[in-house]
Amino acid sequence: MSAPPHGLYGAPIAMPWQTILADLALILFMMTAAALASAPDTPLLPKAPPPAPSVRGEPVGVWREGPGMPRLADWLAQQARDPRLRVSILVRHVAGHEQAALARAEALVAAASTRGAGARIVIEPGREDGASVVLAYDTE
Repeated sequence: MSAPPHGLYGAPIAMPWQTILADLALILFMMTAAALASAPDTPLLPKAPPPAPSVRGEPVGVWREGPGMPRLADWLAQQARDPRLRVSILVRHVAGHEQAALARAEALVAAASTRGAGARIVIEPGREDGASVVLAYDTE
């Protein structure tokens, strides 16, 4: 057997695996830097579309709270029982009545009983306090 080669000053020349791995990492870094230097400045991924509002179908029936209107539960009982129909509850409030609007929406969901379980609830500011319920063939 022959002795390993010796370098300057008589130390044995050895190429451990760490040195080989460091050389490969340096080569990979230089290739990546060269590729990025010639890449266009545009994003690599397409721009994501902005989130769209939920789909709203044409109303089949509309209930509004007010004098002479039936109770919400009675009105819903008179409507078709199609599983594709979605109940949408809209509560509007004037500034400062946010908590009352939340309580009103909660009461309407309870009044809608089982049909209110999957209801869409919208609470928004308006010129006056009020609520309405819409039945529509909505899909998502």
